[in-house]
Amino acid sequence: MSPVVRVTRRISLAATLFVAAGCASARTPAETGARVDQRLSESERVAHVLSRLTFGPRTGDAERVAKMGVDRWIDQQLRPQSIADTALNVALATNPAWTEPAAQLSVLADPAKQFATTPMAALMKDTAAIAALKLIAAKLRSATALNDALFTGKVVRAQMSERQLLEVVADFWENHFSVFSGKMPSREALIVWDRDVLRPRALGKFRDLLGAVAHSPAMLFYLDNHLSRKNALNENYARELLELHTLGVDGGYTQHDVIEVARALTGWSIATPREPSVFAFRREQHDTLPKMVLGHALRSGRGIEDGEEVLDILARHPSTAHYISLKLARRLVSDDPPPALVDRAAATFTRTDGDIAAVVRTIVTSREFFSRAAFRAKVKTPFQLVISVRRALDSPPDTTVATVRLIAQLGQATFSWQTPEGWPEKGGAWMNSGTIFKRIKFAGDVASGSPRFMPLDVWRDWTVLSSQPLDRQVEGVIRDILGGNPEAATRAAMLAVGAEGAADTNPNAGPKRLKELLSIAFSSPEFQRR
Repeated sequence: MSPVVRVTRRISLAATLFVAAGCASARTPAETGARVDQRLSESERVAHVLSRLTFGPRTGDAERVAKMGVDRWIDQQLRPQSIADTALNVALATNPAWTEPAAQLSVLADPAKQFATTPMAALMKDTAAIAALKLIAAKLRSATALNDALFTGKVVRAQMSERQLLEVVADFWENHFSVFSGKMPSREALIVWDRDVLRPRALGKFRDLLGAVAHSPAMLFYLDNHLSRKNALNENYARELLELHTLGVDGGYTQHDVIEVARALTGWSIATPREPSVFAFRREQHDTLPKMVLGHALRSGRGIEDGEEVLDILARHPSTAHYISLKLARRLVSDDPPPALVDRAAATFTRTDGDIAAVVRTIVTSREFFSRAAFRAKVKTPFQLVISVRRALDSPPDTTVATVRLIAQLGQATFSWQTPEGWPEKGGAWMNSGTIFKRIKFAGDVASGSPRFMPLDVWRDWTVLSSQPLDRQVEGVIRDILGGNPEAATRAAMLAVGAEGAADTNPNAGPKRLKELLSIAFSSPEFQRR
């Protein structure tokens, strides 16, 4: 089969994806309602949770979830502390961004500090040790060294962690409370932000998460609140706190509320230039006059209590309950989630005082989640796409920056969205002629054995399927890569691989044909969506 025919087939499938993404967003309410009432089969339920609540199924995951039962599996995932994560811990053992305490990270980021903590006598005794330490220090001078370790660890976590729902929700919060890696107060600040601020609270109480974000030097520096003081007000963080973090743009606040919240947060800053990743409240910079926020009076003469009360008000506001529920439903269910589901999730948010795990449970156990309308309704982001390929092929964890760079080439460099609204959540933003071409090329590259850090021969089914006839290869790829239930066009494209050279007895024909089937599978609408 000619390369032109192979590429044409993948382009046709990808074009189907593009059209499908547009059609999904253009459905009428009546059409959407009808599909919400259509239930999934049990095998589709298994495929759905593995596609939506993980970063993609690994070989054998469908059998394991089916044996455990979907409901029990979801319950276990909502209690991540009950799940052992040995393989992940081994993979991250040498990654300082995920193993070193915060205080040590500042030393690693500063070569001068590193040398200062090394006994001079020991250095003087061994010139080789001095040379080695200087080499390490030279590498660590790079402003990107620790961030690369963070990004690599994020990729490894998404691929290897058994606590997949936690990783999915943590990724959601990283985007909801979006910051930009190019505007941080220190080299280690982004690591502390992601590892110590967001991730431990991803399935906890929203008020705890919101408070940790508000005390984070990464956020305060990114949105300039460390510059805000009485008589020199900066509204950036206050505005995004209301519009993006809590109430939403239509949440009922006014410009006056923005100003009053900014006044309440004056003095919320970072410690010193020598400790840029430590929060500090500077009372001398705080506006102590009375304030009125969303109808709540804040009396005069107070300090940090002003900001804490504002966070209390916002965390428990009905608009926040609705907005957070909407965004979680948009991530987990569909680009335009059913309003009735959002309302039920918001009611759970209010009833449980912002228990994130309870809200997620309401969403992912709902009939709307397990409906035909939600099945394969979300387009994968580049991050989700690459990790899902790695998981599908049983790739070994990539502790280098190679996968990180590949995701960036596909259009989603980690923590690189410069404005605070975060990466687009709706599928249409990820589907245009340029991005589709990149996705087709990526699928073809993987199937051809490039990149080398995603080898095909480690895939559990490679050896067996390589020697099988076409029909068995097709069924194996559909089962283990697409989770079953293929579109008719995808199956037809796969079966057409044998149209030319079907009688070829060359021993290389089987592996070559299997590679083409994999390229079709990875290009297909079924795999490109989740």
